[in-house]
Amino acid sequence: MDLVATPDGWLEVVLGDFDSFLKDHASCEKKASGMALNVASHYPDKPELLNAMADLAVEELSHYREVIRLLSERGLSPGADEKDLYVRGLQAHIRKGSDLYLLDRLLVAAVVERRGHERFGLIADALPHGPLKQFYKGITLSENRHWQLFVDLAISHCEPGLVGPRLIELTAAEGKLIASVPLRAALH
Repeated sequence: MDLVATPDGWLEVVLGDFDSFLKDHASCEKKASGMALNVASHYPDKPELLNAMADLAVEELSHYREVIRLLSERGLSPGADEKDLYVRGLQAHIRKGSDLYLLDRLLVAAVVERRGHERFGLIADALPHGPLKQFYKGITLSENRHWQLFVDLAISHCEPGLVGPRLIELTAAEGKLIASVPLRAALH
């Protein structure tokens, strides 16, 4: 799954207002935990999916706790959650119908996590050596595992032959979306 590269200038905007980025990062981790719990609550009859989402919710909440710690160390508190135009734009591609809905929901999550992997990696590479760089290296690895988990879950819980073509479609839609979202000190 090849993504369109993050637009030039995004990293500079983030590094120029890293406090705002951290607030957004905290919000993203909290929302990711909530999304995993939401998926788990909709599919209690699918033990593999249920357990994977429960584990993911705990991991994302752990990341949230770590970002809150980083904010506290800077004398900051998290801001109110803002609507994420990027995520909402991707969610608009989720189709109705139980089988299509599950497939699209898992693959949209994979695309979001894949973008997070790319962007957290850019941040990790740009930060000076130290604990913050190590934290973002670890988050980058987590995001890589997460997007692969969502693809694997789609393959095992949906029609396997539909996964690849739909992932290509959603990745193309994401590429258009990422080019249209204004650059700001935020993950998306």
